[in-house]
Amino acid sequence: MFFLKKLITFFILPPGLFIVIFSVIAYFGRKDRKIFIVSFLSAFFIYLLSIEPVKDSLLRPLETKYPIPNKLNGDVIVVLGGGSYNTGILTEDSLKRVLTGFVLHKKLNLPIILSGGSAITNLPEAEVMKNILNELGVDKSMIYTDVNSRDTLGNAFFVKKICEKNGFKRIILVTSAYHMPRSVIVFQKAGLDVIPYPTDFKMDKRYTVYSYFPKMNVLQDSTKAIREYVGLIAYQLNWILR
Repeated sequence: MFFLKKLITFFILPPGLFIVIFSVIAYFGRKDRKIFIVSFLSAFFIYLLSIEPVKDSLLRPLETKYPIPNKLNGDVIVVLGGGSYNTGILTEDSLKRVLTGFVLHKKLNLPIILSGGSAITNLPEAEVMKNILNELGVDKSMIYTDVNSRDTLGNAFFVKKICEKNGFKRIILVTSAYHMPRSVIVFQKAGLDVIPYPTDFKMDKRYTVYSYFPKMNVLQDSTKAIREYVGLIAYQLNWILR
């Protein structure tokens, strides 16, 4: 009964609902080859991107590129924003990043640069992260903020300015593991000496039958991985065509 309840739930809520709708369209439109192919492929790809094994296959090359380092001899901790809401609440990715930065700060007693502007919301991410660190007891004099950046290129540009102004030579870069490969490339291109410290790992190590049921959070993580690949390609093309 529990399994049946889970099965029904997975397929009456998105993305399972979308898979059912496209499958129904494919079935009733099977006499029209174009409708059948488009509907079937839509259902198929939504399903694939919504299950954990496929999501992990997309994330693995990104999340395994930089392991957590054993030695940390940087001058400053840099935390990249990963989104916030207009209510002043950080997204899950951002919260994990800033908490990792806080742990490193307590361990190493290094200053922190918080990088993130207001790409979508009206409140800069860096200010939201700063408020959290202040609540956790981090001295205000140990926190620097970049509230102007709106993407990873901007993160690197404005962080470099802060580093040059304060004499920071080597940064400990904190961001989600899936975002780390692109971030390292961009920050190194900007001329910064980077120690990658990934967090917010999204891969699952064990699968059950439920891992093959479509889930919205899995689809979101697959989308994040695809976006990273697109970003990596776009940055490489931009540098080649300059």
